[in-house]
Amino acid sequence: MVEAVKTYNSVREIAETLDKEIADTRSNLGEYLRGLDEIRTRAEKSKKIREVVLKIASKKNGSSESSEIEVGSLKIVLDANAFHQLSIIESAVKSHQERLLVLQRAREALKPLDQLGDTEGVDFMVLENQGIPERILLKTF
Repeated sequence: MVEAVKTYNSVREIAETLDKEIADTRSNLGEYLRGLDEIRTRAEKSKKIREVVLKIASKKNGSSESSEIEVGSLKIVLDANAFHQLSIIESAVKSHQERLLVLQRAREALKPLDQLGDTEGVDFMVLENQGIPERILLKTF
């Protein structure tokens, strides 16, 4: 996780930044979900073909070797198939869904600060973790 400190001039500016992050995350999530349907269909076709071929060849369904190797903390899949693709896209979808929820909660938590009104002369120092505010410091000149 990457943390950064950003300075904003108003609560509204923080909210606009969060709204943009929410919109970007929703857009990315939508793209992944569209791709997920396509790959899921290919994975199901691949599974059926594999089952038929294995049945014809009189082999057990789970007898294939794993084509995944680890290099340090990186996993590399050789001869990736639709199920491998499905797995990583499902992981990305889950991650984006979780991020979207956290962003929406942060945006909602910001609403009470709207009561501050005019904040001229106040800087808002925000500690963000991957674009998500975790701590806000109100700094007066």
